Amino acid sequence: MTVRETANLQATVDAITHDSQATVHDGIQSLRRILASSPSLCAATFLDNVEHELAGNPFLRQVLVENSDGVRYCAAYEHAAAYRVLSGELTIPGSTETLSVVTMDGDTPLLKITQRFGRERTVSALVLASPMLMRQAVPLLSDIGYLQVSLTDGAPILLRGDQSAGPGGGRSEDYLAARSFAGDIPVKVEARISFSQVRADYAQLDVGFTIAACFMGILVLILAIQYVRKADVVAFDLERAIVAGEMKPYYQPVINLRTGKISGCEVLIRWVRKNGEIVPPAVFIDYAEMSGLAIPMTLSLMEQVRYDLEDLCREIPDFKISINLFEGHFRDGSIVDDIQSIFEGSGISYRQLVFEITERRPLDDRNAANRVITAMHKLGVRIAMDDAGTGHSNLADLQTLGIDIVKIDKIFVEMIKDPNVPVPVVDGLISMGRELGIEIVGEGVETQAQALYLRSKNVAFAQGYLFSPPLKLASFLVLADALKPSTKNTNLSRRLAA
Repeated sequence: MTVRETANLQATVDAITHDSQATVHDGIQSLRRILASSPSLCAATFLDNVEHELAGNPFLRQVLVENSDGVRYCAAYEHAAAYRVLSGELTIPGSTETLSVVTMDGDTPLLKITQRFGRERTVSALVLASPMLMRQAVPLLSDIGYLQVSLTDGAPILLRGDQSAGPGGGRSEDYLAARSFAGDIPVKVEARISFSQVRADYAQLDVGFTIAACFMGILVLILAIQYVRKADVVAFDLERAIVAGEMKPYYQPVINLRTGKISGCEVLIRWVRKNGEIVPPAVFIDYAEMSGLAIPMTLSLMEQVRYDLEDLCREIPDFKISINLFEGHFRDGSIVDDIQSIFEGSGISYRQLVFEITERRPLDDRNAANRVITAMHKLGVRIAMDDAGTGHSNLADLQTLGIDIVKIDKIFVEMIKDPNVPVPVVDGLISMGRELGIEIVGEGVETQAQALYLRSKNVAFAQGYLFSPPLKLASFLVLADALKPSTKNTNLSRRLAA
């Protein structure tokens, strides 16, 4: 009986943590969709996007914009959305968002998912901590003597039952106990039930926990099917795709805003299946980084870049090629050897290479990262900070990491509506770069007003759909030939003709 009922209790708490994990993941996706489709915060479009997500996500209770001191800029439903903070913020592994516990509308516990937006503002989504526990009557749990949902640092979210029945409250041998963690979300559940309760209600519990076990089995099966459907594209096929050469470079031009000529490009990876289907990067990039496949994937990409752009780099000596690296590259110093083995003696010189670090993910080992960046600088390559203003770096990081280029993220460039109206966030990033002697590149430029504004601030380079989307090699070479600074038409023209 003990083994069986312990297993049933474990199945129940596992169901609760699965519920919390799914709710937080849905909240993160709602928050990201709102930010991705909103040109600026608290404007009409932003509020419309918030309302759309609130209507589509039953566990999302509120979205609000605040400054670093908690002062409210705006919130959904146009009301104050008063809440009380119950915990500090914990990071969510693999995400730029943080998680904390709050209450709103009485004692209902909510999880606050927060994304920093620049230096001063935050955008937060408030979601139900565990929807299945928010119901008035929850079957199968009424006989559990103690149940606590909390953050992994111990900050409580919800407590049910007799606290004296919890850990430290009574002899452990008098209770059945179970604990479960919500995967990558910093939430845990602990439950205990007394042996006397099990013996007294064994018949009822047997039926109840059998139903719970069946419910959990169905839930796990559904989650497994969903995971396999998603992972089928990545986990079982990504390595084969790399070996088969299906990971292709697309090239987005970087334009000199002073001259209108091409000055370089960013290399963006696309998974192009043999049947021509293109798998979006969002499907496989996170898995590639987590699994370590990002390293051979980048190696394959660099090899293709060498072949694709050698002639162009010979013809335009100042042409710059930007290639994205992942956090794992800065723990694995082999990236420096890979750069040498691929580009040494090629038509692409080291000074024409730029390697980008995304600010959205932290560099966990700064000492290792500094060693790798120092070795890269010795070769002559340059380092760019991508997605500037959206993640984990700060002014000190730009100095200590030896950043040469800062790329202003699209979400800030989108704030530019009129070339004559100041945008403090953009101006601050430009000023910071200028004070440090760092080159600035504007990303995601889609309107003439944005290009004119950046040029008026002496930003020399920009990329975005105003100039061109990422292109296949043939189309990119045609565009590069038309926009190259030199009027000579030697090697590149011959290759185009071939």
